[in-house]
Amino acid sequence: LPSGDEIPTVALGTWKAPPAKVGAAVKAALETGYRHIDGAWIYGNEAEIGHALKEVEHHIPRGSLFLTSKLWNTFHNPEDVEAALDETLSKLQTDYLDLYLMHWPIAQNADDHTVDMELSENPVRTWKKMEEMVRKGKVRNIGVSNFNIRRLQNLTSSDIEIWPAINQVELNYWNPQPELLTWSKKNNILLEAYSPFGGSDMVGKTLKLPVVQRIAKKLKITPAQAIVSWHVQRGTVVLPKSVDAGRISENYHIYALPSELFDELESAATSHRPHRLTDPSARWGVDIFEDEKEDQNS
Repeated sequence: LPSGDEIPTVALGTWKAPPAKVGAAVKAALETGYRHIDGAWIYGNEAEIGHALKEVEHHIPRGSLFLTSKLWNTFHNPEDVEAALDETLSKLQTDYLDLYLMHWPIAQNADDHTVDMELSENPVRTWKKMEEMVRKGKVRNIGVSNFNIRRLQNLTSSDIEIWPAINQVELNYWNPQPELLTWSKKNNILLEAYSPFGGSDMVGKTLKLPVVQRIAKKLKITPAQAIVSWHVQRGTVVLPKSVDAGRISENYHIYALPSELFDELESAATSHRPHRLTDPSARWGVDIFEDEKEDQNS
């Protein structure tokens, strides 16, 4: 990363991980070898994650971990950023984060959750407060999530001191976003892939894809390992999520795909019409991704 920090390429995602199960999942991941845990204030499970990290700190010290959290939409007002971060730090029982992301390019008013269009469109005031958190030592790296190219261009052409290290976005076979990936590499912003298997609705379909099955069979690996390996080989950090110890371990083991197999999967993923699985635009009344909308029934 621009700070000089190294970021582990496979992380445990904790979105939708129920509080009762997330602690055991985190411990299983750490025992497997994971050192990167991806969370967020809005997931409502940071206290349980913090508790799990405390329980293993005697043999997995904080310094060996890479912890990520995210600033929720209702805390974009500069005067609300630090308190939101402090709450996360307190729940995780740590005094710093390795990475803090702006969760969505959407600022909502704290009282009635209406969208603050001006701050959403020009998030530089929020970003400057996040920069201050780096200077204070509460955060080591800052980035964004769910930003498209235009929104990234808008932020990075503003008067900022710290370049966004990361943009965490939905990336999977159904929505591979090759233009965003190319642009990000050129502009030194690392992409992180959430819902790498296509989210809970599509994971079964993804793992049964003939191209994925073929690669898995050829390399004697599982379909999930073929997918995670493809993401890493594309140059992204990948965030598979599970609360099942066996799957957590399986997802951690990545393999080099021979270039012809990588190209075959890349070409299959990028040759169909993209289908985005996570898009709260309608709920928030803002076109977040500004992409071509598809018929939801297709």
